Amino acid sequence: MNKNSNRVQPVGKLITFNPTGEFYFNKGIKAYHQRDYYKSLKYLQRALALEPGEPMIACQLAVVYADIGEYQKSNELLHVIIEELDEDMVECYYFLANNYAHLGFFKDAYYHAKLYLSLDKDGEFVEDTEDLMEVLSLESDELEEEEANEEEDLITRQEQARSLLESGNFAKAVEVLTKVIQDYPEYWSAYNNLALAHFYLGQSEKASEILEHVLSNNVGNLHALCNKLVFAYYQNNEAHVKEMAAILKKINPISIDHQFKLGTTFALIGEYDTAYFWLKKIYKQGFQGDGSFYYWLSYAAYYTGNKQTAKKAWKKVIDEHPEKEGQEPWNNLEYKISGFEEHLSSILKRFESSHVEERLFATFLTSVSSQKDKILSSSAIQQKNVLTQIEKEYLAFVKTGNEIEDPYLYVAHHTAEQIYTNYHPIGTEETSLYLLWFSAIMEMQSAGMLLKNCIASAAAIDYLWNQAKTKKTQQEIADQYGLSITTLQKYIKSLKSFMQPIYS
Repeated sequence: MNKNSNRVQPVGKLITFNPTGEFYFNKGIKAYHQRDYYKSLKYLQRALALEPGEPMIACQLAVVYADIGEYQKSNELLHVIIEELDEDMVECYYFLANNYAHLGFFKDAYYHAKLYLSLDKDGEFVEDTEDLMEVLSLESDELEEEEANEEEDLITRQEQARSLLESGNFAKAVEVLTKVIQDYPEYWSAYNNLALAHFYLGQSEKASEILEHVLSNNVGNLHALCNKLVFAYYQNNEAHVKEMAAILKKINPISIDHQFKLGTTFALIGEYDTAYFWLKKIYKQGFQGDGSFYYWLSYAAYYTGNKQTAKKAWKKVIDEHPEKEGQEPWNNLEYKISGFEEHLSSILKRFESSHVEERLFATFLTSVSSQKDKILSSSAIQQKNVLTQIEKEYLAFVKTGNEIEDPYLYVAHHTAEQIYTNYHPIGTEETSLYLLWFSAIMEMQSAGMLLKNCIASAAAIDYLWNQAKTKKTQQEIADQYGLSITTLQKYIKSLKSFMQPIYS
């Protein structure tokens, strides 16, 4: 044994090699330039796994997917980049145009090519894009006209659906959005809104199925993840709320739209610190949102102690929605908020709707309003020329109190009265119940069939509406309305048949 064996021998420092996303990205680029696409794919997938929020890695991976013919996977990644990671990476529109052209979707290719040129006039791919558009034009002389018309149509339908959701007309929103996704099967925003509409109609399973479809085809879709959290919150699933909230708190989106979605979602579930972080951030950046933005900003600010910001935001809410006066977050909890039946401006606005069921609902609100005479004498009502015969008769009944002759109108009004005994004053949440009922009565009229028992109709629509909320049982509803369970079940089944595709 060496005589110095008892001395401590020097030990070399062990350096652990932890390759980063950048390391694998560079190796992926090198393999790509060597045209070894499958090795490049392997390295880039590893790089993206290490840095999932890095748009440059995701974009290069999308390019490799396209080069090996995996156009659908490439498109999914490119949409995630634009919608989730970096909306300024407009070159993704050029890559999408190429992919759609290879898939034979020439209208989609033309649309994305044109969009790229409008966003990056001096970009790297301008010349290539112009060549692509020329080739696409050879396929059809009507491409540009069709694309313009379809884009305008999609915007119009999107606004229509948004308006229906905001007004609580979920049944009509389902109709509109179902048609949108049939025509635009990769328009994920429509799927998310459709899921919300189904959920608030009481169809939680169908709503969840739609969200899973979105997340399986558009991985990481932030709106779908937020909606899953909202659903869990309303269903009092505390474990799932905790799980989804933890996931969403780790996300740091660049897009203002996604920051807005995160902020409003956390405000809705009462996590005001996180909500205020996101909403105040985009507010400081000059974001000019609608009434709902300022509503949630006011609540988040108030409950985090930022009362000056809360009051300033609430002024914006009242400017757009005067009917929300009295719903300020600092109001005493015992304050009795009057319903929409007492808000003149809200009722008159509903009379301007293009949907018959909303105008019928406005007439019912008028019938139970203390401001009935003011509403009926309003020039907005007097000058309405688009009213259907049933609406004219309804207004005449509200004005004079004479007997209703039309059987559909008779059932419509007296069923709504039965609902009103249990749901008044009519707030934002209750609005969807009444609109669901008036939508159903219009479907009955179209089908030439009528459910004549007003109490049973009220109970059935109440049950269907409540499924996503309190989960009342059929027996509880039947007892509440003084019906047999058999009668209630019969009317539930009949109402569902009138409400396709909502309850298909």
